[in-house]
Amino acid sequence: MSVYDLMVSFEDTTFYWALLVYFAWYPLTTSAMWIFTALVFYRRREAGDASLHEPFYEWPATPLVSFVIPAFNEERNIARTLEGVLAVDYPEFEVVVIDDCSTDGTLAAIEPFLADPRVRLVRKRINEGKAMALNDAIPVTRGELLLVQDADAVPVPEILRYLVPHFRFPRCAAVTGNPRVANRDSFLAKLQAIEFASIISMLRRAQRVWGRIMTMSGVVGIFRRQALFDVGLYSPEMATEDIDLTWRLQLRHWDVRYESRAVMWMRVPQSLSGLVRQRRRWALGLSQVLTRHWRQLMDWKHRRFWPVLVEATLSVIWAYIYVFLTVVWLISYMVGYPPVGVSPIPNFWGMLVATVCLVQLATGVLLDNPYDRDLKKYFFVAVFYPLVYWILMAVITVVTAPQGLSVNRQKRRITLWKPVRE
Repeated sequence: MSVYDLMVSFEDTTFYWALLVYFAWYPLTTSAMWIFTALVFYRRREAGDASLHEPFYEWPATPLVSFVIPAFNEERNIARTLEGVLAVDYPEFEVVVIDDCSTDGTLAAIEPFLADPRVRLVRKRINEGKAMALNDAIPVTRGELLLVQDADAVPVPEILRYLVPHFRFPRCAAVTGNPRVANRDSFLAKLQAIEFASIISMLRRAQRVWGRIMTMSGVVGIFRRQALFDVGLYSPEMATEDIDLTWRLQLRHWDVRYESRAVMWMRVPQSLSGLVRQRRRWALGLSQVLTRHWRQLMDWKHRRFWPVLVEATLSVIWAYIYVFLTVVWLISYMVGYPPVGVSPIPNFWGMLVATVCLVQLATGVLLDNPYDRDLKKYFFVAVFYPLVYWILMAVITVVTAPQGLSVNRQKRRITLWKPVRE
């Protein structure tokens, strides 16, 4: 049988049509679901006059908060970060900076800030990565609440005003904030500014409505000290220790929340190589947590986590189908057989998918506009988002996800620290 006949035969099978239907309907269904549930969150927590939400944030207690900032070769960013942290409007907090054997001028940049009695330095003698840096420093902190942030991120002054009141509820273990992209010099950085509003922030709003959150952002998250020790702190063997910690907290029936008003200005990779390294780590980390925790999550008592588990699993499956069908279509065109259900000219279905995608991106931009007034000006790059993000993430997922089937010290092969953001 020739390749031409093989393509004709395969694309006439029920299996092929099932793949085609899944490939087409998955983005439509998830986009509609994210838009609806994100709007539900918005109506509950953000809509209307700001005074309507003020009573929630007027909690008289001001427990001591420890800012925990792990740093490795952050000479360019650490001073700006510490200036921002020390400007936070809150009566009682300390700052613990961990230097993980930096080889640049990070230590010299930190030293002037040590004159402030609120700032302390923990110096590691062996470079072991972010998770171990946090595990080594957390026991020497004094705060009842610990805000863990990246060394290249700057909080808004009122960040603790929005985060701390959530801990009036005893079951609240952690609250993740709203990371916004600060460096927007390159096309990829502008694309990520849109992504964090229209995908990541929207998905966290949606997941909060579901009752469980996929990820406590490693850029900004505040934890109850008791909850961190209850689950054994961070897992250094995981590529994304923040996802793993989020899942372990919720498996112990702690409550994890999202606070859109708690803005943290962060730096993102601006080069393609840096972005690829970051997304490889994310894909590996998701694969690892699915492998490690899926059996436990099947227990009925964890049923509220099932929407997150199902969505994460279906997204991985969709990536494999996307890559597989793309290969099939390329072969079909090469042998002169136009693939069934595909057209190089935009058709109704393609335009429908693109329209729904743009509606999702626009919704995310509008929801985050109060926290990032310049966001709208970058919406023009949104049209490129499906092309860049879908293709890039699908290929990275297909290549990287199998590595996570064996949870071990693979993290060092990917990266112990975030890629360079410059």
